[in-house]
Amino acid sequence: MHRHQLLTLLRDYQTRFIDEAAMLAKTRRFVLEHERCFDRNLREGHISGSAWIINPAGSHVFLLRHRKLRLWLQPGGHADNNHDIIEVAMNETAEESGSNRNAIHLLSERIFDLDVHVVHETPHEPRHWHYDIRFLAELDDRLHLPGNDESHAVAWVPLHQVLQLNNMRSMYRMVQKTRAWQREVRRNSVIHERVARKEIPVRFRKPVRECPVHLRESTSHL
Repeated sequence: MHRHQLLTLLRDYQTRFIDEAAMLAKTRRFVLEHERCFDRNLREGHISGSAWIINPAGSHVFLLRHRKLRLWLQPGGHADNNHDIIEVAMNETAEESGSNRNAIHLLSERIFDLDVHVVHETPHEPRHWHYDIRFLAELDDRLHLPGNDESHAVAWVPLHQVLQLNNMRSMYRMVQKTRAWQREVRRNSVIHERVARKEIPVRFRKPVRECPVHLRESTSHL
C-alpha cells in the first residue's frame, strides 16, 4: 500500500527519451520487487527524490556544488522511509537550498525526470543503485538561499550554461524538458491573451493544455 503513490506516478509517466524509458521500466520493476524500496539500508539500492528548480522567468536553474560528489546537481536526497516521494523532493530542496518550504512551488505533481545511477562503494556503504524521482518546481531567485553543509556553493545558473557545469545525460534531458515547458507556457499565454481580446471566436477556442511534463526535455547568479 505504501508504494501505491509511486507506482501510480511511474505508471502515468511517459518519456520520449529512449535511455530514460529503459530506466523507467527498471525503476518500476525495482519498486514492485522490493517492499523496502524507500529504505536507504536496502543493500541493492533505494528510492531518492529531487527537484529541478527554476526561477519564475524560467531562465535560470538552481544548482548546488555537492561536497562529496564534487558535481553541480539539483537538490535532492534519500527518502528515508518516507513513502510520499513528492514530499521527499520538496523537503530535500528546502533543506539543501536553505529556503522556507512554503517558498517552493511545485509546478506539477507528475514526474519531471527519472534517473537510475550507481553509487560506488565507500568505507561506510557498499556499491548500490539510486532510483531518483524528479519533480519540477519554482523558487523566487530574489530570495537569499544560503545552502547547507552538504554543498560547497549554490547558484542560479542560466539554462544555456547548465551543461557547461555538468554535461551528464540526465542534465541534458532536464534542460531540454525545461525548454519544452517554456514553449508550452508561452503558447498558453498567447491563447489566454487572444481569448481575452476576443480574437478567437468561441466555437474555435480549444482548451488550454497543461504543460506536458514528459515532453519538457550565499546564492549567486552565474
